[in-house]
Amino acid sequence: MMPPSPQAVHALAQVLITAVEPRIACMVRCMNPSSPLAAARDRVAALQAGLGAADGVPATRIETHISWLLLGRSTAYKLKKPLRLPFLDATTLAARRRFCNEELRLNRRLAPSLYLDVVEVCDNGQGATFGGPGQVLDVAVRMRRFPDGALWREMLRAGTLAPHHIDAMAQTLAAFHRDAAVAPAGSAFGSAAAHAQVVQGLGETVQAPALRAWLAGQLQALAPWWAARQREGRVRECHGDLHLGNVLQLDGQATAFDGIEFDPALRWIDVVDDIAFLAMDLLANDRRPLAFRFINAYLAASGDYDALPGLRFAMVCRALVRAQVTTLAERQGVQAVDGCDASAYGALAEALSTAGDARLAITHGLPGSGKSFVSQGVLETAGAICVRSDVERKRLFGLEARASSRDRVPGGIYDAATTHRTYARLQQIAGTALRAGWPVIVDAAFLRHSERASFAALAAAMGAPFSVLDCRAALPVLRQRVQARQAGGADASEADLTVLEQLAGADEALSASERAAAIVADAAAPVSPQSIAAQWLAAT
Repeated sequence: MMPPSPQAVHALAQVLITAVEPRIACMVRCMNPSSPLAAARDRVAALQAGLGAADGVPATRIETHISWLLLGRSTAYKLKKPLRLPFLDATTLAARRRFCNEELRLNRRLAPSLYLDVVEVCDNGQGATFGGPGQVLDVAVRMRRFPDGALWREMLRAGTLAPHHIDAMAQTLAAFHRDAAVAPAGSAFGSAAAHAQVVQGLGETVQAPALRAWLAGQLQALAPWWAARQREGRVRECHGDLHLGNVLQLDGQATAFDGIEFDPALRWIDVVDDIAFLAMDLLANDRRPLAFRFINAYLAASGDYDALPGLRFAMVCRALVRAQVTTLAERQGVQAVDGCDASAYGALAEALSTAGDARLAITHGLPGSGKSFVSQGVLETAGAICVRSDVERKRLFGLEARASSRDRVPGGIYDAATTHRTYARLQQIAGTALRAGWPVIVDAAFLRHSERASFAALAAAMGAPFSVLDCRAALPVLRQRVQARQAGGADASEADLTVLEQLAGADEALSASERAAAIVADAAAPVSPQSIAAQWLAAT
């Protein structure tokens, strides 16, 4: 009897694949080495069926461009697709095992309770299972399943993502970056060459000639800055993929998961590249106030205002990366779930590359006059960078924003010398932001002509419009607000009633030229921060 032809075997396999239970289909496909992805798909289908049977409820399967995720009742399993792409090669079992082990190590830094272990996918002749005897076919990361609706992408859709979530995530990331491993000296991570490679890898994603020219110009202009950031230890082992689908509320805390494990160059990056990803994705999803709230909360927590020269480039590149990933997923038939397609991300990249608007605003007002409230509203509306004197004053002494200086610094932190150092630091940060093309607000009392004049001179030297956000309130209102703030203990300001009375007598009224540049925010006739932002952005 003649053996069946290869064509007959293939035909029989197709019949079995379409007609029998997924576990048997998996076995048939696995015997065909020419279709590892098809075999893996059937293996995942068998695992999904087995997980559902074990839980007593159907398991859910989620597919991305590089992986599958199976969601059980309380457990989730993540499997790598056996693919070779420009940025990864997961075609061998050894590679997928290495990636899974790295995923476990890296993601336990931010979400230790979520990542459990790495398990083998085995076949004892009855089909694929997680663990057990038999031939090892694959490996998977075993995770604790988090509740539906916990992802920030889902919360955004539901309207439940709130400012306090943003602030908490900024604090989490500032601490994470502070403790993350620093790139070895002499490594190429975070270098100008590494950034050039990222841009080159974007390939056809960058179609607009103007955007290509802008990227090329930035690669040249930022090269010395990237070198300085490397020397300063700002290139660290980061998360690498901080979009809204990888950030969540877990056990009441804002955190992230699913960081980059397959390419060290994509996670050994400048910390600004990490925060740029999340800020960009908030912008892409039309949440400009939350995006700039996050940027400013992170900068205030970390003090890393030297990141500002590279922030715009980082956001543009992250938008293009998401455009590339979305396109790749669409080509695989994987439907986007975050509401933004490749064209939306591409359009955002182009808009960001042309969005420079260097202008300077300083506040003026006594404690309790609403300077920080106004500044926060304006920065969220205008998309600005804000630096606050109360925070930077404490940073000079190694204090966190809400830490009390009263028992830690003999003589206090409000003497004339410290005030001079504080304003010098504020001016340095403002200059950095302006040179990088950002609108910037300096939130400080600015009670003296000399203090205001130095910042007006900075704006003039930069060719940037200058404004004064003049915050006013009657003294009884100021006393009431200061007392309430002191009782709450949740603000960086330590000004009490004694300080208020002292400063009230030292306030030097605005000059005629300053009044011409002033935008008034009076507690007696409230104006919305949106209106103030509009006036500021219209100033010339």
